[in-house]
Amino acid sequence: MKKLMLTIIFAAVAFGQQNGNNQKRPPSEAKVLTRAEFDDLLAKPGQVLLIDVRRPDEVKDIGGFPAYFSIQIGELEKNLAWIPRERTIVTISNHATRGGEAADILAKNGFKVAGTIGAQTYEEQGGKLTKIVAPPPRNAAVTEKK
Repeated sequence: MKKLMLTIIFAAVAFGQQNGNNQKRPPSEAKVLTRAEFDDLLAKPGQVLLIDVRRPDEVKDIGGFPAYFSIQIGELEKNLAWIPRERTIVTISNHATRGGEAADILAKNGFKVAGTIGAQTYEEQGGKLTKIVAPPPRNAAVTEKK
């Protein structure tokens, strides 16, 4: 019961912080890609890099794309050195809000950004998402070997 209460409190605080942060942000300058524009970019896998800024649970529950970098929005600026500069970047979030923020950060730092797209928006427009199956917890794998 104690864990349940802590989880509820944590979720409420996180949700409140997220909404408060969204209100302070100026609108993104990133282009929100249509499904057709995004599909055209995906047709050139050697030239495009997808950066998904959602939490792992969002990717697991909603779905995503077969190959992408997973860097949550709060960690993006700390990881710029690891992002290839030779590819065109598309950022992904659920509805392109966080993706737009990520695209702005990347563009400001000299990356070539085609735009952003929301995974749920893409699916609503008829696109197909890849459902991600989470691996078993590490403790379960260790227990099975014993």
